[in-house]
Amino acid sequence: MLDSGQEETDLATAAPPRGEEEIQWGFIGWLKGQLEGLQAYSLLTGRTFRNVLARPFYGGDTMLQMDSLGVGSLPIVLMTGFFTGAVMALQLSATLAQYGQIQRTGQLVALSIVRELGPVLTGLMVAARNAAGMASELGSMVVTEQVDAMRALGTDPIKKLATPRLLATISMTFSLTIIADLCGLIGGYLYAILALRLDGRQYWYTAMQALGATDMAQGLLKPVVFGIIIATVACYFGMSARGGTRGVGRATTQAVVSASVLIILTDFLLSRVLIGFFGA
Repeated sequence: MLDSGQEETDLATAAPPRGEEEIQWGFIGWLKGQLEGLQAYSLLTGRTFRNVLARPFYGGDTMLQMDSLGVGSLPIVLMTGFFTGAVMALQLSATLAQYGQIQRTGQLVALSIVRELGPVLTGLMVAARNAAGMASELGSMVVTEQVDAMRALGTDPIKKLATPRLLATISMTFSLTIIADLCGLIGGYLYAILALRLDGRQYWYTAMQALGATDMAQGLLKPVVFGIIIATVACYFGMSARGGTRGVGRATTQAVVSASVLIILTDFLLSRVLIGFFGA
């Protein structure tokens, strides 16, 4: 017979309930999976950049991806940029009118579009349209064993599939951001002269005077980083797709969501670093 003291000691040293063990090991397994995914993503990104200068260079594939990403995304980027500029002019003019500074509408529209809204909205539009397309295309090639066939024939899938998409996404995101900025300024200009009755020359003068070298640097550096994020995230999830068509759909969703979240997070970090480096 066990006395009461020994019985209490045995209960205190007993294993935790099964539910707690499952929760603990479930969290550890989830964390391990996330770390492994981060490692795989880092390795794929490194190999993709390493192959940029490697031979052979798949120029035809790169041009094909540039056409698909750039020309295909042009209409939605034009609409987004134009109406964003018009909305900014509408909102800012209502606030500036309270202080008698409505003539400064062009200045604030230019700063908002070039430094922040143009790169971010363009990145999100490109991610929504092209990250899904790249992930689904690569995922379909993986589940139908086309990627394995490339390896069997001695072709590096990263060099053939990922690197052209990286180069195309960076160059097209950069170019589309410039177009979106211009459309945003035009949208703000049309609203300013038609609705606010401002002088058009004054609008463009204040807009150009407000933009400095630091503003242009911020506005043109961000799309390069966003292009890297979009391409590498889409290629990672596409090349990691498993489980048939359902896995391809899951990879597509994860690519779009992850790329969009990373763009917003990276925008904050870049803005903080650039403002600290260049000043406001």
